[in-house]
Amino acid sequence: MKLVAARRACLGLLFALLLPAVGQAADGTNRFPAQLLAFSAAKAEQAHQLAAALNLQVSPDIWTFFKCATNGDLAGVTNTFTRLKWRASQYDGSANDPAVSTSVWQTLIEVVTAYQAFGEGGLKYPLAFGQDIINSIPPGSIYFGGTDPGRGLVTALCKSQIHADPFFTLTQNALADDRYLTYLRLMYGRQIYISTTNDTRTAFTDYTSDARLRFEHDRDFPGEPRQVRPGEGINQTADGQIQVSGQVSVMAINALIVKNIFDHNPDREFYIEESFPLDWMYPYLSPHGLIFKLNRQPLPQLTPEMINADHAFWSKQCDPMLGPWLTSDMPLSNVCQFVVSVYVQKDYSHFTGDRDFVTDLYATKMYSKLRSSSGGLYQWRLANKTYVGDTNRLAAETDFAFRQSFALCPTSPEAIYRYINFLMSQNRVNDAILLVRTARRVDPDNESLSGVLTQLLNAREQQRRATQATGG
Repeated sequence: MKLVAARRACLGLLFALLLPAVGQAADGTNRFPAQLLAFSAAKAEQAHQLAAALNLQVSPDIWTFFKCATNGDLAGVTNTFTRLKWRASQYDGSANDPAVSTSVWQTLIEVVTAYQAFGEGGLKYPLAFGQDIINSIPPGSIYFGGTDPGRGLVTALCKSQIHADPFFTLTQNALADDRYLTYLRLMYGRQIYISTTNDTRTAFTDYTSDARLRFEHDRDFPGEPRQVRPGEGINQTADGQIQVSGQVSVMAINALIVKNIFDHNPDREFYIEESFPLDWMYPYLSPHGLIFKLNRQPLPQLTPEMINADHAFWSKQCDPMLGPWLTSDMPLSNVCQFVVSVYVQKDYSHFTGDRDFVTDLYATKMYSKLRSSSGGLYQWRLANKTYVGDTNRLAAETDFAFRQSFALCPTSPEAIYRYINFLMSQNRVNDAILLVRTARRVDPDNESLSGVLTQLLNAREQQRRATQATGG
């Protein structure tokens, strides 16, 4: 496997949403909370310390970036980062400038992701989002932030991310990059175990060996269910070597490194905000506010208390944002009517939620993503009977989570596609069609939704013909 290619694919996850460039704050100014400016100054100091500790020759443009960040200069932060990122070897076609592509780069990422949240989302919801996560995590825990706001806002709003006050903040998305692990070891290595270069190599080897077995199975037994996952790039070279690529493969490697850190820190509690699903975690996860707790042992089932607490938490979150109308028994048709009225027609005459929320695309995506994640956990348990528990209750909560996620952001791919998969697993093709038609009204230029709709209409026609053929 080519480590450089894997590193680029892995860290590309972090930047997928960074551009187009960040705009002004919601009030039209460049004012930012004091925590962000103080955080930027702390990261600038850390960058200098890293450069000295690693004996690095650092590009002057990096110090220009931090000058802009500590002064609250949003345009300067965005423009400087845009220039630097093409020298950081993290994109296809980007250069590998040794004055940029170092462990110091991680300090810029953490600053720019926080700036993005406040630049695009204003102050209210980024502050609430970050602080809610921080308040939910016990001191001394280890937290993995997956999305840009889940990493950037939490690092910026902690008392001191650098000193793990009140907890250690990492991201699962960058663990396959030795430069990121070097950064973590210098920051946290005296307090917690951080995977070594040998650990990373073992993760690559273990994944590649497993990928070979699954690739050979699919090649040799084409009539059996495929073992290579959708989106997982596994290829065999002419000399028989296995090469892996793509986000699915990289996140699978990251998952093994997370497991390594989890196993080597048995005295710490772990919490995670999902970016991409990490399969080994699902039996260990329980809902924990906006995020998940990663329990030490697999949970045979989610207890009624856990499910009730998650239901109550998200109802309390959604009611002020959307209005207190989305209840457990609210049918999908009503949710779709709300989406069309508020997000398409911009009709707020009967809207009782927060108009600032539904007009803030960054905030809607931020919350919808995490609600779809909890629905994804329920959906996984429904499909894995060993862990399902009360099937009817879990199915109801899965549906409720996905309805809330779609109402929070009807353009979110996770909200749409996870819900479609659930509806089809429940033989609710008409609801799936309604969902996609509604999503297309919000995002009429989304060609992928047109293709999905065609597939769903064909599936419904096949069901109709099958019913007629059996006399049903």
